[in-house]
Amino acid sequence: MASASSLRCAVGALATLGLLAGCGRTVAEPVTLADLEGRSLQLTLTDVDSLERDSTVGAHRVTVVFSAGSTCARLAEGVTATLNGQPMKLEPGGVPDTGVGGREVCEPPRATFDFDPAQWRDEPTEDLRVILQDATHSVLLVLHDAKAKRSFLRSSGAPDTLRRGQTYTYVWLPESDTLQGTVEASLIPINGRPAAALPVRQEGNSAQVEVPGGTVESKYILRLSGTAPAEVLTCTGVARCTGGLFHSEDVEVSVTP
Repeated sequence: MASASSLRCAVGALATLGLLAGCGRTVAEPVTLADLEGRSLQLTLTDVDSLERDSTVGAHRVTVVFSAGSTCARLAEGVTATLNGQPMKLEPGGVPDTGVGGREVCEPPRATFDFDPAQWRDEPTEDLRVILQDATHSVLLVLHDAKAKRSFLRSSGAPDTLRRGQTYTYVWLPESDTLQGTVEASLIPINGRPAAALPVRQEGNSAQVEVPGGTVESKYILRLSGTAPAEVLTCTGVARCTGGLFHSEDVEVSVTP
């Protein structure tokens, strides 16, 4: 006969999670795409050109992820995902089997695609088209002109030199994007000292970055980063779609008088 404590554990797990669970172990509910029709889908494009972490996994990645629901969901077999006709890596979600103890966290279903920044830089800008489908349902998300390599273009002067007390303009490209909020700028000393944030004035897609007069003459990494929303052209098969574009860029610079 089951003990009172084991019964309390089982009932508590089921009541809290709303899904099949063993005592002390959450089991995700297998779902089809049709079961996720009421959730939202978010696309994030990450475009990070880092001199400190040149080969970081996920630095140039498109990710689509379903929102959380009332139960922990894991996609059943048979789901495919593509980005502009190319296969994406599908992560069905659920509770990862880490093989260790501790608190279990439900991960929502998602799909990722690591793009080649050099290839995207050479190719024309175009819409991003994500399709997820199985035997029960299909999901389509199209973002306007989102397939593009992001960059900051300095409007004048030598790109590797900054003078103390001067202000420099960096323009976010492509122009079809609209920046959200203010660009962040910082100087990271090559010698490993803490980074210093720089004052920025924003005018549309142009960021005016000021180099304070008291900045020490030396070599630095100038890091610029910003975020732009993506325009959703088509969203079918889910309740809602959103898109965001993040770009960060490092430039080796020398600060001079």
